[in-house]
Amino acid sequence: MKQVQTKAAPQAIGPYSQGIVVNNMFYSSGQIPLRADGTLVEGGIQEQTEQVFENLKAVLEAAGASLSTVVKATVFIKDMNDFAQLNEVYGIYFGEHKPARSCVEVARLPKDVLVEIEVVALVK
Repeated sequence: MKQVQTKAAPQAIGPYSQGIVVNNMFYSSGQIPLRADGTLVEGGIQEQTEQVFENLKAVLEAAGASLSTVVKATVFIKDMNDFAQLNEVYGIYFGEHKPARSCVEVARLPKDVLVEIEVVALVK
């Protein structure tokens, strides 16, 4: 196993890695809308989802993967009423690539954010 660490995404706020590579698969930790410097993105679900994807892109790149090699995404959302807006941003970042996905509404997320996403990707 190889730990993935990049300063281009927020540092872990607990005893875990930004991600792990095992063989040719990358498993990310959940990304929330923190900037790389640790500050929280203000705004609604769209702004927060955009930052989550920027964080995912950074850890994927550090692992030797990309959004185009994601095979599975798990989305945790605070309010399912935000699902349509989240999907708009999600569709922009993934484009024609359509990885498998789960989306669940949760009672609360770290730092009271609106969204958290984790991915599994193939390492090139």
